[in-house]
Amino acid sequence: MKAWRFTAVNEKLRHEEVGELVPGPEDIVIDTGAVGLCHSDIGFMNGTITHLLGHVPITLGHEIVGTVSAVGSNVSEFVLGDRVGIPATTDGPGTAMDGGYAEKVRVPSHLPVALPDGLSFLDAASATCSGRTAYRAVHTAGQIESGMKVGIVGFGGLGYFGVQIAKAAGASVFVADVNEARWPLACHLGVESCSKDIRVFESEDLDVIIDFAGADGTLDSAIGAIRHGGRIVEVGLGVEATSVSIPSITMKEVHIVGASNGTKAEASAILALIAKGAVQPKTEQISFGEIPEGLHRLEQGAPDGRLIAVL
Repeated sequence: MKAWRFTAVNEKLRHEEVGELVPGPEDIVIDTGAVGLCHSDIGFMNGTITHLLGHVPITLGHEIVGTVSAVGSNVSEFVLGDRVGIPATTDGPGTAMDGGYAEKVRVPSHLPVALPDGLSFLDAASATCSGRTAYRAVHTAGQIESGMKVGIVGFGGLGYFGVQIAKAAGASVFVADVNEARWPLACHLGVESCSKDIRVFESEDLDVIIDFAGADGTLDSAIGAIRHGGRIVEVGLGVEATSVSIPSITMKEVHIVGASNGTKAEASAILALIAKGAVQPKTEQISFGEIPEGLHRLEQGAPDGRLIAVL
């Protein structure tokens, strides 16, 4: 079978013929239906992320959906023909083991979740990583409920999901993004208002602010904008360290929590929201052969939506 292999830092992916996959007793083999391209793959390739990969050479790609084509002797939860998605995890495919930039992928059977009937591979792939993370930020970490006022900092791929998930929960949403070109899309999704700085909305008494940017100064701005006793969810990894006002945190009694990845239940929840149309992924379909070019475009910041290679 064909696979795009990562062999060394600062080297292009290599298109190689690799051996056919046979499942172990606890494994399943999936015919890759679609795989999403993620910024973390760029980090692996340029050496800025060095601690997550289990081995090199490796087949990258961790936003995987497809069809079960082989099952191990001890597997009972999946059968041939099942449509599944694999929630991204550090001990899963594309990080600890060979991933989805290949025609097939072998995974432990405890990792996948079933895809809702009628949901396309194109729409499902984006939910396995960014969609699930945004769901966790809104519901598990943010504890957002109907009637709340929510600030979203950073309207990129995660923020796009976050706005829709928060609105589906019944919240009023305010967006802060330094790129004004992103504001029309946010307004189209029904946000109350957009600005470059979340502190513009301080008078709104925001209940929750989710920082999907994690840039220098965004946490401090969120502390300035949040209501007394409000909750801030940190998701973005834009910088390793930043300065904040300790007195502001103390005097406003701010709750600050982090959110990353998510559970299988959260993956199933965001997939269900997409299947019923409450959340609509913004994707661009590419071919399997275009994966290296797609990663280059992603590194340059060119794509307008999540790049998904459909096989």
